[in-house]
Amino acid sequence: MEGMEAAAQHIGRGVMVYTSKAHSFGTDALLLADFAAPRPREQACDLGTGCGIIPLYWLARGGPERVWGMDVQPRAVEQFTAGIRASGGEGRLLPLLGDLRALPPELPRGRLELVTCNPPYQRGTGLLPQDPAAEIARHERLCTLEEVCHAAALLLKFGGRFCLCQRPERLADAVCAMRGVGLEPKVLRMVSKEQGDTPWLFLLEGKKGGKPDLRVLPPLAVYQEGSWSPDLQRIYSILAHKG
Repeated sequence: MEGMEAAAQHIGRGVMVYTSKAHSFGTDALLLADFAAPRPREQACDLGTGCGIIPLYWLARGGPERVWGMDVQPRAVEQFTAGIRASGGEGRLLPLLGDLRALPPELPRGRLELVTCNPPYQRGTGLLPQDPAAEIARHERLCTLEEVCHAAALLLKFGGRFCLCQRPERLADAVCAMRGVGLEPKVLRMVSKEQGDTPWLFLLEGKKGGKPDLRVLPPLAVYQEGSWSPDLQRIYSILAHKG
């Protein structure tokens, strides 16, 4: 990782993730990783993987059989690659530099059981960050929500699942974008800071070729009485496991 300052962070069961100011992770990525819940023999892809926290979190949990983690930013892919090597994930986690608007040939189209994405939350308008990496991560400068869903649809087999997280104000956009490419929204969960608060995030799963039938899960609260809620304690227990 020449020329890049990145710190190694242990996230449990011998798995390491390399974070930097430009490419780190937050609670939303962990919520998405847990929500997607890949099965052991599945093949998956995380689009816009950044430092690779979602594939690496899955590895700490036992993970699916194989996961491609793709990002358009070279330094993000370098950090993910370093995490794979430090965690012994070679062969199972596959880093890939690429643009989801023109999927590289290394990605198997129409064969994956699961695709995830923690996409840019802001439309490509308004005041932009001065940091180019932050701009790409937060604003739809290099991809739109529709393009994310289109890429997921190309990669998934019939019956495969696409999971994303987004801000509640973009729920209608996400539903329309999924349906526009044949991904039927099947599972929705709202996330709030405290129980009863206005949601700040939603988690949505779409199924390729699925029939209309949306299941709404109970809301998830991040905090409860000033501490992590039971859901968050369970998710973060992986990171606390030192074995």
